[in-house]
Amino acid sequence: MNTSRQVRKVAWLSSSLAALALMVANGPAQADRPGGKAGVDWGNPAGQECVDCHMTENPGLYWEWNRSQHGQNGVNCLDCHEAKEGDIDAFTHEGALISIVVTPKDCSKCHTTEFEEMDGSHHSKAGDILASLDNLMGEVVGGPAAVNAGCRQCHGGKLEFITEGKDKGRPLPGSWPNTGIGRLNPDGSKGSCTACHGRHRFSREQARTPDTCGKCHVGPDHPQIEVYNESKHGIIYRAKIDEMNLDSDKWIAGVDYSAAPTCATCHMSAGLNQPKTHNVGERISWTLRPPISTKMNLVKLENGNEFDVPEGKEIPKVGDEAKGSKVIEVITWKDRRAKMESICFGCHSTSVIEGHYKQFDDVVDLYNEKFAKPIAAIMGELKDKGYITPAPFDENIEWTWWEIWHHEGRRARHGAAMMGPDYTWWHGIYEVAKHTYFEWIPELKEVVIKKDKNDKVANALLEKYFKPIDGHDWYFNGMNKEALEKVRAGFEARYGKGALK
Repeated sequence: MNTSRQVRKVAWLSSSLAALALMVANGPAQADRPGGKAGVDWGNPAGQECVDCHMTENPGLYWEWNRSQHGQNGVNCLDCHEAKEGDIDAFTHEGALISIVVTPKDCSKCHTTEFEEMDGSHHSKAGDILASLDNLMGEVVGGPAAVNAGCRQCHGGKLEFITEGKDKGRPLPGSWPNTGIGRLNPDGSKGSCTACHGRHRFSREQARTPDTCGKCHVGPDHPQIEVYNESKHGIIYRAKIDEMNLDSDKWIAGVDYSAAPTCATCHMSAGLNQPKTHNVGERISWTLRPPISTKMNLVKLENGNEFDVPEGKEIPKVGDEAKGSKVIEVITWKDRRAKMESICFGCHSTSVIEGHYKQFDDVVDLYNEKFAKPIAAIMGELKDKGYITPAPFDENIEWTWWEIWHHEGRRARHGAAMMGPDYTWWHGIYEVAKHTYFEWIPELKEVVIKKDKNDKVANALLEKYFKPIDGHDWYFNGMNKEALEKVRAGFEARYGKGALK
């Protein structure tokens, strides 16, 4: 046997033994059991009456529950829906005090770890949109009805309840139904477990499918599901869905399945060296949401909350006081990336992982440095100097800038993050460039001319922020012979002489 073949055989044997050891360590596949004590924390005997009634009154609801792990393990209606006297969402139904709303805090009676991970995560904070420019646009430009049936159904809204009369304690129509991931609940908790684990099956298989995430991560500003579908991962997932083993207890990439990852694989599920988590942000090193992306360090607090610290800003140390609590853990952006990379290693080699991150980082840097930073700086000066008002969205140039970063810039960044080439370029950087050069810059000159009757200030701002960036030279000076020859030389270095026709 030659040496290379021996090396390959040893590597195969080692990886197989490692996978076997991992499967043994995790034990045989078993149904999840609820925490606590039967008849105390779950399995309320009085709940059988609920089951018997709903079996005939709402058979679809009943069968979803019956086929769930809850139903199979004896967790019944009252275990989740029972309320306490004095709760704003409590009302009497068939002799039992219940609430229609089941909150993450209710689920924490059995699913303590999952609740704690989710409670401080980015998902739980999705309801913060209520105080953002997104919500302002929806409420004012669109209208509250659009926000209620649109924005809040993904981000979550504040649940409100009837406070008097025969329907006291029932959800106020308009605020319910709502399963938004950052929903503001009456018990002070944030979020909705059923955003991903739909009532009343609460299926982990459902939560692991890309379509579940695609309910919200879709559309012009964050098209993650569209990007995933065009990526190699998405293509293989659809072709090999019967090999995904979605109902596995462990569901470890590279052990329980190998065809392709889903959103849950990368952001939440277990890997060879990484435990599962319900904190979707722990493995994210860049923030791709704001006008300018930054690498983010994560600070976890004793009270269960957490917050991001942008790269370059001072990071509190473990034991320090921060935001009203004590710091218990700091995960740097490099640590977060390493967590994500460890998932990738279940199926990919070092060269693939390093190459992907190089390409991803380069696109984010391109977007930041060439477009976002100079535009943001000029927009700031326009406001400071009175060329545009402090109010958002009352000038064309603000709408254009909004779409450049909020729609097109996000598409480019997410496209690069998830290996979606069409979204990186045609739906992303191409649109950013087109609207920068042929909408935003003309509008910059318009707002300056409107106030000064000339465009000197606009030209000065472009000279200050745009012209020093090499990538804009073609716009100001044209694609001259020298520039074209530079591009031609680059093409020929990669593809051979005569490549650029």
